[in-house]
Amino acid sequence: MSTKRSAYIGIMRFLMWLCTGITAALVIFLLVYVLMQGFPNISWELLSTSPSYLSDRIGILPDILNTVYIVLATLIIIIPLGVGAAVYLTEYAANKKLVAVIEYAAETLSGIPSIIYGLVGMLIFSNNMGSCLMAGSLTLVIMNLPTIMRTTQESLKTVPQSYREGAFGLGAGKWRVIRTVVLPGCVDGVVTGCILTVGRILGESAALLYTAGFAHVLNGLFDGLASPGATLTVALYFYAKEQGEFGVAFAIAAILMVLTVIINLAATVVGKYFAKRRSL
Repeated sequence: MSTKRSAYIGIMRFLMWLCTGITAALVIFLLVYVLMQGFPNISWELLSTSPSYLSDRIGILPDILNTVYIVLATLIIIIPLGVGAAVYLTEYAANKKLVAVIEYAAETLSGIPSIIYGLVGMLIFSNNMGSCLMAGSLTLVIMNLPTIMRTTQESLKTVPQSYREGAFGLGAGKWRVIRTVVLPGCVDGVVTGCILTVGRILGESAALLYTAGFAHVLNGLFDGLASPGATLTVALYFYAKEQGEFGVAFAIAAILMVLTVIINLAATVVGKYFAKRRSL
């Protein structure tokens, strides 16, 4: 190996290590800074009470419940739609040009800024239903549907064709092959995609600012979905921008940061579990 080539390899290796170190340092700094600023402001009263403007009490329990409500409503709608569309496009659709057009449209939708989804959701859902969690949930369904669909499609394509042919050779029908062979063989990718979608829903604020509202009112599940409400991300914006309560904002940011880390770890663990189970 020549001296010039050795020097080139050494420089490129140094640059790669440098880029990796800078990226890791930024992530660690962000995590440590947010957690150090947020954890001292987290208390049981903050987590378990509603805000009261008469006593200047700040509580984020309604915001936590609103976040749970909107995640549940979005998943209940988006999983059948996304998985069903992926199964049809991968297993049933015969017109490959149509499939290519739909896939291109899904990839285009994935790159649209969330603020545009918020404007569309406000015009379509909020104008007809009013500002409520359900309007925000439907907006998030449209926003995250391409992700679920594409993730499921890629997972379906990883199932070997020989599995399908073997099941057909045993006399199984199309739907039975999909239900008993194909879907169990790619369930790890589907579950991982759903978990990552939950992370994206938790971190969304721009679309919900236009559709779900800012209310900090404690409601049950069905009343909450029909009423305006602030999720944790919207509450973070409200307390930081409108009220200047940066301690509360950092507390919410720390909670969201911990939830994001847990969701990413859960996606990794679930993916490895199903992959290991499939290989047995």
